[in-house]
This record gives sequence, C-alpha cells and structure tokens, in this order.
Amino acid sequence: VQLVESGGGLVQPGGSLRLSCAASGFWFSGYYMSWYRQAPGKERELVADISGIGGFTAYADSVKGRFTISRDNAKNTVYLQMNSLKPEDTAVYYCKAHSGAYAYWGQGTQVTVSS
Repeated sequence: VQLVESGGGLVQPGGSLRLSCAASGFWFSGYYMSWYRQAPGKERELVADISGIGGFTAYADSVKGRFTISRDNAKNTVYLQMNSLKPEDTAVYYCKAHSGAYAYWGQGTQVTVSS
C-alpha cells in the first residue's frame, strides 16, 4: 500500500494550491479518502473527507467554502483544491485512506502560506 502526496509549497496569502494523493496497492474506490493537516505544536486535524464514489463530502468549519476535495477513481487519486489560503493554513498535509478497521497514511506534503 502506498499513498504519495504532492503539490505542496510556498504560496502568498490569498493564493491557491492543489494537492494530489496518488494511491496504490488497495481497492481505491472502496475506501473513504481524507485530508488531514498538522501545524507545528498542534494536533493533527481532519480537513476534508470524501466517500468511495464521491457522493459524500465533509469539511472542517475552518476550510468550508475555500477548500474542495475530489477524487478520480480511474486514476486512483484524491485532490484537495485550496483557495483563498491564509497563514493559519500552514501545515503538513496528509492523505488517509480508511475503510472499517483499515487505515493507511501518506508521508505528508508541506504547505506554507506566507508573504
């Protein structure tokens, strides 16, 4: 099983980034996919969640209206489109695959929002 995040980087406040998470080694469409983030000195928090076929999505209040989670099951990839970024969005972003008792994590990608 492998989850590989990409797309992080340095962006100015108000800017946008799109994160990708490429999955392999498991039945992708059978798993919920989530994005989490962890800022320095803080606990890891759930950012967004999407069901296996994409019919259900959920977001943390802090990102509603700014972030959009989506998935392409043909490419085994989940995305996080992040718009109107704020300095407080700075964190390492992780993707997670979960289904019942099974859960897999990626290694994370750094997002820094700063002028």
